[in-house]
Amino acid sequence: MNRTALLRSALVALLRNKMRSVLTVLGITIGIAAVICVVSIGKAGQARVEQQLNNLGDNFVWVEAGGRAVNGVRTGTHDTKTLVMADAIAIKNQVSLIKSVSPNVDDPVQVVYGNQNWHTSYRGVTPEYFDIKRWYVDQGAIFSQDDVDRAADVCAIGRTVREQLFGVEDPIGRVIRVNNLPCKVVATLHPKGLSLDGRDQDDTIILPYTMAQKKLKGITWLDDILCSAVSQDAVKMAGQEATAVLRDRHHLRPEEEDDFNIRNPEDIIQAQLDASKTLTVLLIAIASVSLVVGGIGIMNVMLVSVTERTREIGVRVAVGATEEAIQLQFLGEAIMLSLVGGAAGVLFGILGSYLVGQTLHWQTEMSLESVAVAAFFAIAVGVFFGYYPARKASLLDPIEALRYE
Repeated sequence: MNRTALLRSALVALLRNKMRSVLTVLGITIGIAAVICVVSIGKAGQARVEQQLNNLGDNFVWVEAGGRAVNGVRTGTHDTKTLVMADAIAIKNQVSLIKSVSPNVDDPVQVVYGNQNWHTSYRGVTPEYFDIKRWYVDQGAIFSQDDVDRAADVCAIGRTVREQLFGVEDPIGRVIRVNNLPCKVVATLHPKGLSLDGRDQDDTIILPYTMAQKKLKGITWLDDILCSAVSQDAVKMAGQEATAVLRDRHHLRPEEEDDFNIRNPEDIIQAQLDASKTLTVLLIAIASVSLVVGGIGIMNVMLVSVTERTREIGVRVAVGATEEAIQLQFLGEAIMLSLVGGAAGVLFGILGSYLVGQTLHWQTEMSLESVAVAAFFAIAVGVFFGYYPARKASLLDPIEALRYE
């Protein structure tokens, strides 16, 4: 029996019992669709976390003023005055694993333009900050080191601040009031979106740290020192070396707690990414159970079919059909069920992924690998669970089969 005749025979046999075939196919369809949806949604979730990791900074090392605990009390960033610009310079010069450093001074602030006002926060930094935190300019140009040296009244604004103050108006060159201090907008920033904790990263104003120190806060110390390590693998060691430099500069004795804190937000995001990948694998494993259930359904249906068609098998053997032909016939029916279920599962999986992405506002992407794996599993299920009934049919004794009523 050639392949075309084999497929035609399998299709005719399955159409004799349409409802039974449809219900059998349903198990495979659900399994394939579930696997594709889980993979697509899992990839979308991982992409969001990876984007947050990328937005966090370029091999980010964050030195925050205030120790974890001083005399049993957690000290805050704004209550510690020991972190100064000289510390940032020392880290840059003495820690070879640090390639870039920026001081940071921040605070909440009210900004006004015309009859519009907005409550946001500012960051006082140096130009290196934009590379460290991977901020890209949308319009204009960031302020220069010369602007920092002379504490110039200039700033770059995030997308949210721009929309709240200017709407569709071009903000470049306009003067806003930052706590009643006139400040010229020299750049707008490309949007980053929400952080994993739900904070709007675009709701910010970035300006020279000297301006923030002298004209906005009236201080001489820093809230943070933001650094970029030479590589991802060097982040932990760079933090340790920076700790040694700062302890020495701050004259801290071995028994004294740090008056600063090296924070590692990348660890948190990396842990979330690992958890997301693990959860995706777990969900795929759970979804795959549907494939096994569907396969068992195929085996049961084919066993029933063999029993119902025992006399037919006896007649075919009696007129010269070989064991191989009988086996291929029933195996073809099992594979046909799997392929139809697999095709329907792919369609429903793609549709389900799209609907879930639209509902969650996630950028889901269809993985060709998941579709290919789903198709392979569909065929594998048909072969694996169809082999035993097909083998049983091929081994029937023709005399006994012809006597079967």
